Amino acid sequence: MNDAQSSAAPLLPHHRLIAFQVAKQLLLAVKDAHIRDAKLRDEALRSSKSTCLNIAEGAGRVTRGDKARSFAIARAEAVEAAAAVEIAALLGDGAALEIARIADRLVALLTGLCR
Repeated sequence: MNDAQSSAAPLLPHHRLIAFQVAKQLLLAVKDAHIRDAKLRDEALRSSKSTCLNIAEGAGRVTRGDKARSFAIARAEAVEAAAAVEIAALLGDGAALEIARIADRLVALLTGLCR
């Protein structure tokens, strides 16, 4: 989907959240890290995908408690994705600094949404 298509797309609840936009940045950064270790790459990608999906789920929930639960899960998944990339970097596979920066911002945003 290009920018022209996305501007015409319906706005769903998660599209209004900055956290969702940052989560997509995290997902793309993890993908672009090209982690060679298959297990760490899989873990980082699954966790970053789950982060996006849990943010969308939380945005679609109605009660404050349901929203907070989904955002808390998204927060934990974001930390897990960043940790997988960090571990890969420790093993000589790519750099984790940019991903850590994005994850730090995302965790702060999600912490606010959990409250």
